[in-house]
Amino acid sequence: MNTGEIVAIGPQRAPTGIFKRATAGPWHVASDGLLGDHQGDRKNHGGPEKAIHQYPADSYAVWRSEYPSLIPVLEQGAAFGENLCLPLMTEETVCVGDIYRIGEVLLQISQGRQPCWKLNLKFDRPDMAWLVQKTGRTGWYYRVLKSGRIEPGSTVDLVERPHPHWTIARLNAVIASRSLAREELSEMAALSVLAESWRNLARRRLESREVESWSKRLGQNTET
Repeated sequence: MNTGEIVAIGPQRAPTGIFKRATAGPWHVASDGLLGDHQGDRKNHGGPEKAIHQYPADSYAVWRSEYPSLIPVLEQGAAFGENLCLPLMTEETVCVGDIYRIGEVLLQISQGRQPCWKLNLKFDRPDMAWLVQKTGRTGWYYRVLKSGRIEPGSTVDLVERPHPHWTIARLNAVIASRSLAREELSEMAALSVLAESWRNLARRRLESREVESWSKRLGQNTET
């Protein structure tokens, strides 16, 4: 598992905890995240619905193959600011509402990740956040249902899957495709296990029949 201290990034010296490193276990998980981990922007990162961030280990090989220039950053580990990086779990194989037991801890997938401009700075590539969103290789967040300790070597066991048709890949696709499909957005807005911010996003699209601007979040013009 990976944790990070708050450091300043970019010309505006914005605080961030994206530079995470592997830490030795055992690890202690509280209701708002992994002890010893920090977020520089608590409005948009961390908190109960974004307590733990997981990124697929399998995606690293894909990034290396598609974009060799990213290899120096990828080789540092926790390249996407994730707490957990595990194989055999991807956006296509996990679903919102999934409950997993790891050691003493119960985690529930609450939402996918909406990448932000700090990835552009970390990878020294102005479109990195956009690429993460476009490819759907975003990772996902957990809320903590039961806090406790995780020992090295603990297994990750699926306890419950209430919404098998709502993979993180599907949720990401609804957002990234600029979808205004009423049936799909209505279903998304009604998912009680989905983080309220994502349910509100679906409601806003339904009400306004417009897609929200991504420019500020992604750090570039994505309106066309």
